[in-house]
Amino acid sequence: MDLFVLKKIKEGDIKAFENIFKLYYTPLCLYATSITGKQEIAEEIVQDLFYVFWKERESLPILRSIKNYLYGAIRNRSLQYLEHQEVRQRYQNTVLTGEVPKSESDTPQDQLEYKELQSLVNRALGKLPERRLQIFRMHRFEGMKYAEIASSLSLSIKTVEAEMTKALQVLRKEIENYT
Repeated sequence: MDLFVLKKIKEGDIKAFENIFKLYYTPLCLYATSITGKQEIAEEIVQDLFYVFWKERESLPILRSIKNYLYGAIRNRSLQYLEHQEVRQRYQNTVLTGEVPKSESDTPQDQLEYKELQSLVNRALGKLPERRLQIFRMHRFEGMKYAEIASSLSLSIKTVEAEMTKALQVLRKEIENYT
């Protein structure tokens, strides 16, 4: 049955997609909440998955079970969210406070290189136009999603995506010679 439903979805049958959405949305939200601990985040993760599911329906890598695919994708996305939160928290605790992270294995050379890289990144960010820098900070430092930024700044999501792409290109170019 899954292969038949998947075939209909891949052909663009919105009713088949809606049926899958209605069947799995709530259980997937509960599953994501059990991993992330946050209902609002869980709902975003599930909504994003269904958006991608529909958008990329023609090339979905589902071989047998839609249910297994959806639950696996939610598990992965939820764990990625938690990992991202942990990295963000560590970054805020170090970089944003101006402290250099120290561990027992850090040598003075490591600490110097970290400060150098930090300085390089700050210089690169200083070269960005004001709006691009604002979008970059909102996304990377405040953890806002593109849609939230677009709404907050009265821009289209595509504009936010384009500005982030340009900001990341500048950063990559600036630090490519560092490594």
